[in-house]
Amino acid sequence: MIAMLKEIILDFQDVELETGVPRRVKVTPVAGKATVCIGVRRCGKSTFMFQFIKRLLESGVPKQNILYLNFFDDRLHGLQHYGLGAVLEAYFSLYPAKKNTEKVYCFFDEIQVVNGWESFVDRLMRMEKCEVFITGSSAQMLSREIATQMRGRALSWEMFPFSFREFLDSKGIDGSGPFSTKQRLMVQKAFEEYWDSGGFPEVVGLARSLRIMIHQEYFNAVLFRDLVERHDISHPRAVADLAHRLVDNTSSLYSVNSLTGYLKSLGHNAPKSAVSDYLEWFEDAYFLFTVRIFDCSLARTNANPKKIYCVDHSLVSSVSSGILVNSGHLLENLVFTALRRVTPDIFYFKSKGGREVDFIAQFQGRRLLVQVCESLSDRQTRGREVSALSDAMTELSLSSGIIVTRNEEERIQLESGSIDVVPVWRFLLNLQEQESGE
Repeated sequence: MIAMLKEIILDFQDVELETGVPRRVKVTPVAGKATVCIGVRRCGKSTFMFQFIKRLLESGVPKQNILYLNFFDDRLHGLQHYGLGAVLEAYFSLYPAKKNTEKVYCFFDEIQVVNGWESFVDRLMRMEKCEVFITGSSAQMLSREIATQMRGRALSWEMFPFSFREFLDSKGIDGSGPFSTKQRLMVQKAFEEYWDSGGFPEVVGLARSLRIMIHQEYFNAVLFRDLVERHDISHPRAVADLAHRLVDNTSSLYSVNSLTGYLKSLGHNAPKSAVSDYLEWFEDAYFLFTVRIFDCSLARTNANPKKIYCVDHSLVSSVSSGILVNSGHLLENLVFTALRRVTPDIFYFKSKGGREVDFIAQFQGRRLLVQVCESLSDRQTRGREVSALSDAMTELSLSSGIIVTRNEEERIQLESGSIDVVPVWRFLLNLQEQESGE
């Protein structure tokens, strides 16, 4: 095992790094703490690590001081038997003079697949002269283990597939605005491509058939590696059927009872408790997200139906049957993922009169009301969407709201305040500017 580890360490030090598009994720390493990046698989976490490594090399850090391991590498499967201590033994047998004299930068991809990783990293932080960077595709496992085992010696950041601004970066288009007519047209054209391809870096620019194949590969990898294998699920077919049901109902309400009944109708003997676990594990893998109703009563929040969203709207198109998902659902899902990059505190709102607003998001000490509607050209639709927002603004004592559309833009003045109608491409760019303080 030691010989294999040495070979892997040396091979990486000789490879030319693929650093891709710089990500707009503000990750700030802090001395004495491990830097942890969590997100759905294939969203670009490893490439983000390589960007860090490249900056270190450019700043003068010798490549021999970089230790990188990807624990999804099949050759490292034996570490479960040998223990992670073999990693240090292999590295310092290559470079014995560096032990306790030079800083070693340790980059560990998907380390959570190896049992006991928490105490190993904790020991690195305490006993060795190391700076540690970790990625993982499990929010619950990493956050729980960091909190209980690493005793405050880690800081975590989330990563998602490309935002629209990052997608523009990948195309070499400046999305900062204000825009000339030509620039605006370029941004709008790029948005149509983003609408088709979604944000997973690997599928950008690929033909539709290839994109669908890769998205479906991601879907199956999440199901079987992040759920079935990780949680030792004895009925994987039930998990797959539930995932397909949820993706088919993206942006729609669900209840655990209805999902349990659906699985029962397919012949699965999955109790409500198992369905609840599956839902939690989907979110843990940053794949499917649950949004609850906004209510000061936790009991009412838990009792009401919840809404489901996917990490990427285009993945939904590639995986769903297409029977229940329409472009309005995909638009709402896209708005959700944009909000989720900014904050996890997202709810839907129902007024006292029963009118629903798609999102109320809480971040930077304020509340943002967002309604999603493809078009307000129909008078009845316009009245319904505006009335729902107006009710929510009044009940929550807010003076503004937003309606996100595909292409329309205006300001609506009401007694309760103002509603900005904005095209989705502009909403995505404005939201990221607000979050980053640009």
